Amino acid sequence: MTAIFPQLPGLGWSVHKAPRFTTRVQRAVSGRELRVLDQPYPLWTWTLTYGLLRDRWDTRGAGGLGAGFDELRTLAGFFLAQQGQFQPFLFDDPTDDTITGQVLGTGDASTAAFQLVRDMGGFAEPMTAPNTVSAVYLDGIVQAPATYAVDGESGVVTFTTPPPQRQVIAADFTYWFRVRFADDTAEFENFMYQLWQLKQVKLQSVLP
Repeated sequence: MTAIFPQLPGLGWSVHKAPRFTTRVQRAVSGRELRVLDQPYPLWTWTLTYGLLRDRWDTRGAGGLGAGFDELRTLAGFFLAQQGQFQPFLFDDPTDDTITGQVLGTGDASTAAFQLVRDMGGFAEPMTAPNTVSAVYLDGIVQAPATYAVDGESGVVTFTTPPPQRQVIAADFTYWFRVRFADDTAEFENFMYQLWQLKQVKLQSVLP
């Protein structure tokens, strides 16, 4: 079972999100360039800040602001369980986790498998970590769940019978991003009794 990054109330502003491609550029003396794209889809990086992480296990005094809460050990324990950069996990980006009516392709009466994708401004990117697929359509008609299967490790929708020619396949679904920690170290700061902060934690998407 792949771990899921915890959603904690201490997440602060601002959150940075950056797509990155890898392109090799060879420049001639004349100034002309030859460019080779190493990856057709971007790797994403998120930079998160946790300004308030409470620690109810800090018992150096009676009571305290952290009483009854345990965000510090939840986040620190998760980092330790993934062993820094080593173990990938799932991350829910609340600003980018749902899509409806997403076109996946057009039937040709022989192709049965279609990749879930997320269209962002005309750029279709494969979504390989689906959360829930609530509906699949053929020409706008909802299909019975028994007529298709969704691979949770790849995001591929496979029909029991290939869709007929020229029928548009679409889906409503939510998704995670498969990521890892970008560093092997997380620096937590105890700035007040029972209160901690993590000024920066970076997550980087990984390919399945």
